[in-house]
Amino acid sequence: MPEQPPHPNDQPRWLTPTELETWRQFGLMLHKLPTALEAHLQQDAGLRYVEYYVLAGLSGQPEHRMRMSDLAVLANSELSRLSHLISRLERRGLVRREPDPTNGRYTHAILTDAGHAHLVEAAPGHVARVRDLVLDVLEPAELDSLRTAAEKIIERIDRREQHDGPGKDTAPSA
Repeated sequence: MPEQPPHPNDQPRWLTPTELETWRQFGLMLHKLPTALEAHLQQDAGLRYVEYYVLAGLSGQPEHRMRMSDLAVLANSELSRLSHLISRLERRGLVRREPDPTNGRYTHAILTDAGHAHLVEAAPGHVARVRDLVLDVLEPAELDSLRTAAEKIIERIDRREQHDGPGKDTAPSA
């Protein structure tokens, strides 16, 4: 579907009752799902959802290391906020930082052996919770539709950020 940015003189395209209910349910899911996943991770592994996500992101990288700036993009976080999170994980011995060996202007976050072990211990419970709350309640065709919808929304967001700059909206939010 081609993008048509709103024109300042155009009348708003209000949501239909079906669109409004879909948007409300989607918003409620966006609010409840991370909270439910985080509550389980906190209870099971003493990790916040974003901490788990960062540890998992590092675990998938060669040598379990990644530039902090790239990790901030992965975690959808500002670099300063990520730095505070990494400091908390460092105090727990789950990650460490060191200068990028190829360019000292950058810093790498590195998953420690203890961090990897903690992640390996937390992962089965987290995966079981994701299955329970999301994957097992959807039919295969619904999973395909969910993935396709997510891909389209992410692509649209990325295009808008490239065009408008991050955090800059072209229209009021719903």
